[in-house]
Amino acid sequence: MVSAIIVAAGSGLRMGGNTRKQYIALSGKPVLERTLAVFTACERIETIYLVVPADDVDFCRKHFATSERITYVPGGAQRQDSVFNGLRASENSSEIVVVHDGVRPFVQGDQLIACIRGAQAHGACVLGVPARDTLKRVDAKGDIAETLERENIWHAQTPQAFQYDLIMQAHAHARKNKICGTDDAFLVECCGQKVRMIEGSPENIKITTPQDLKTAEAILRNRKNREYR
Repeated sequence: MVSAIIVAAGSGLRMGGNTRKQYIALSGKPVLERTLAVFTACERIETIYLVVPADDVDFCRKHFATSERITYVPGGAQRQDSVFNGLRASENSSEIVVVHDGVRPFVQGDQLIACIRGAQAHGACVLGVPARDTLKRVDAKGDIAETLERENIWHAQTPQAFQYDLIMQAHAHARKNKICGTDDAFLVECCGQKVRMIEGSPENIKITTPQDLKTAEAILRNRKNREYR
């Protein structure tokens, strides 16, 4: 069985205002609604665990999809805790689990399927895009300490798909050893396991700032223009 954990439990502080970023309207629909639509349309996903702030569970049940495939899960203090809550909730329904940011509404269905197949073949598989800019490591003073070799450097995205036992082991190891990572692939790497990277799309942005929202609106306009050509 394949399950998805959609993480939408953040406070959205970088967006500003009083509305959490996952609920902000993007061309008339909340960002989270657009993300959910991709996963509910994917026949390979049998169960969706939507992780939201604990205080928002009733709100989300009322305002978002009520499909029997969706289970609402209270989030944790940090993103990593929220994913762990989703993993515990999906324990009896997952052989492959796909973790995705609720504020990445532009992932495509074929990319989602590719991640699932990658996890089935390799244990762990994530979407990403090759770095296009020159990368610099900067010291505490703000001075350039090193120019990194751009070749073989990728920007990781979500979805990230894993065999359930592998990702659960990685989270348990992280909790035991107080390891905190910015994505789930890092926790798997910390266990000495390989993670396969496959190419996604530059459009698969994470909406966290007002500028990201403007970029997202532009992506939607471009997609509509392509449809009418």
